[in-house]
Amino acid sequence: MIGLPNLLLKRFFISLLTLLLISIVIFFAVELRPGDYAEAFLMRWALPETVAQYREILGLDQPSYVRYFQWLGGVLVGDFGRSYANDQPVMALIWPRFKDTLFLASYAAVVAIPLSIFLGFVTVLYRNRFLDRAVNTVALVAVSLPEFFLAYILISVLAVGFFDGDGYMLGGLFPPIAVVNEDLTFLQRIHVTALPAMTLVLVILAHTMRMTRATVIAVLSSPYIEMAELKGLRRRRIIWRHAFPNALGPIFNVIAFNLAYLITGVVIVEVVFVYPGLGSLLVDTVSMRNVPVVQGACLIFAVVFVGLNFLADFLSIVTNPKLLYPIEGRKD
Repeated sequence: MIGLPNLLLKRFFISLLTLLLISIVIFFAVELRPGDYAEAFLMRWALPETVAQYREILGLDQPSYVRYFQWLGGVLVGDFGRSYANDQPVMALIWPRFKDTLFLASYAAVVAIPLSIFLGFVTVLYRNRFLDRAVNTVALVAVSLPEFFLAYILISVLAVGFFDGDGYMLGGLFPPIAVVNEDLTFLQRIHVTALPAMTLVLVILAHTMRMTRATVIAVLSSPYIEMAELKGLRRRRIIWRHAFPNALGPIFNVIAFNLAYLITGVVIVEVVFVYPGLGSLLVDTVSMRNVPVVQGACLIFAVVFVGLNFLADFLSIVTNPKLLYPIEGRKD
C-alpha cells in the first residue's frame, strides 16, 4: 500500500515539473513569434540605432535563455515583470482581469455543475426512454457546436430578438455586450454577464452530464449492484445510495477538467461578448507583442489548469482508496 501523503507528494512534484516545462514552452513559443515589441512600437521607418537602443532598454538584447531565467526567478517571488506598453507591473494588469474571469467562471459553474449531475442521474433513471434520448440529443448538439456559434445564437435570440407573426419583437432580455465595472451591483453584474455565462453553461453542462451518465451506467453493471437489485431495493435508492458514491471519482475528474476549461478556455467567449477578462487581455496583448503580459497570462492559466487537475487527483484518491494499492497488489 502506498501512503496517501506519499502519493499526494509525488503528484505534487509531478505538477511542479509540469509547470516548469509549461513555463519553458510559454517563454520560447512567444520568443519564436516573428518580430519584437521594439520594432512594432517604433515602426519600420525607425533608425536601426534607435531600435537597438530601445531593445537594450527593454532587455531584449540579451540571449533568450538569460531572459528566461531572469523571468522565472521573478515569477518565483511573485514578480512577473513589467508591461512594455506602459511600464506597469504585469500583475497589476492581470489581477483585475483575472478576478473578472473568475467571476464569470464561478457564475457558470454554480449553475452547470449541479444541473449536469442531476440531469446525468435523471437520464440513468429513464435510460433508453424518450427523456433520456431527448436530453442526450440536445447535449450532443451543444457539445458539437463551437462556443462562438452558441454565443451568436444566444445573442440573436435573447439580445437582438426576432419578430413573431404579429410583428412584435421578442428579445432584448439581456445585453449583447458584457461590459462590467466596479459601479455595478451584484445583481446587475449577474444580468450583464448572463449571455456569456449561458454559453459556458451549455458547453460544460453537456459534457459533464454525458460523463456522469456513462460513469453511473458503468457502475450499475457491478456485481454488488446486481446483489442490491436481487434484494428488491428500489432503483432510485440503488443509484443514489450505492452507485453514486463509487462514481464520484470519475465525476470529480470531469468536473475539475470543466472548471479548468471555464477559467482557461473562456478566451473566445470573452472576445465575442467584449468581456473584460483575462482572455480578452491575452488577445489584445498578443496583437501588440506585449510579451511580459502574454507570458504572465499564459502562466496563470497553466497554474490554474494544473492545480485543478491536482485537486481532481486528490479527490479521486480520497473517494477511491483502491488507488493507494499498486496494480499488481490490488484486490478488486
